[in-house]
Amino acid sequence: MSGNDVGNQVILATASYDHTIKLWQAHSGICQRTLKHPESQVNAMEITPNRQQLAAAGYQHIRMYDLKSLSEDPVINYEGVSKNVTALGFQEDGKWMFTGGEDCTAKIWDLRSYNLHVSRIFQVTTPVTCACLHPNQAELFVGDQSGVIHIWDIETEHYEQLIPEADASIQSIAIDPEGTYMAAVNNKGKAYVWRLSGGTGDSPTALTPARSLHAHGKYALKVKFSPDSTMMVTTSADHTARIWKTADFSQMTELSDTNQRWVWDVAFSADSQHIITGSSDNVARLWSVETGEIKSEYSGHQKAISAIAFKDVLYPS
Repeated sequence: MSGNDVGNQVILATASYDHTIKLWQAHSGICQRTLKHPESQVNAMEITPNRQQLAAAGYQHIRMYDLKSLSEDPVINYEGVSKNVTALGFQEDGKWMFTGGEDCTAKIWDLRSYNLHVSRIFQVTTPVTCACLHPNQAELFVGDQSGVIHIWDIETEHYEQLIPEADASIQSIAIDPEGTYMAAVNNKGKAYVWRLSGGTGDSPTALTPARSLHAHGKYALKVKFSPDSTMMVTTSADHTARIWKTADFSQMTELSDTNQRWVWDVAFSADSQHIITGSSDNVARLWSVETGEIKSEYSGHQKAISAIAFKDVLYPS
């Protein structure tokens, strides 16, 4: 595989409690490579904007794997992080990375120097469970175990907070690509949606409550919006993923299978027609959004799949 191929190919990675990350051929379900991730599960995974590397967040470290080499070991290993790193993502030009973790912080890491260093630290009082960057690339939305959503403007240091439901841990936060909606799910199966406005120039994003949904009967795990902003997906310990229309937040499709267990992570395809899920039954699945049918299964992990990273077209820069 040459470096040029990486920019145009479909990248599907799954991480498991079996201490491996697998790279798959998405259409066939064939595993192409297995990467080693020793000593820890992977809590979150993200592909860099230039599609050259895969970042994996685990216990007390962040590891970067080179997608264009054939090595199964990480090329960069950031140690010195205390406790579990639970969230990570990238600024759209790859200038910096954000992380969140059980050390009760969100951090901004400058990626422009080879020796990665933390340029900003945002301190909260309870462990950080999730984080999401607004499409404006300036505001970081950080969820914590106590049920608070912190909104931190990285440039101006402006800060606000929301508490949709006290003492219900925020498990996942998502903002749609158009910057119209923000959603959060908690450990009581509830999904909360806000309409966003502002967030350009010097004006901070204003949030207006739009909807609260009893999305699942059990613990909710993830929420994501489709690339075309018309759908939202939630996943849960109830063994399902559910797709909701953003027009009215009615349920559109339920993705369920008799073998599926807790659905830990989820990703949309770029055309918003398919969804990939990763579950405690060690299997990832490719689903049709419209029909709820399984189109492909990715089987090979020995333990639960904890994280997914998926990019299937070259997004315009």
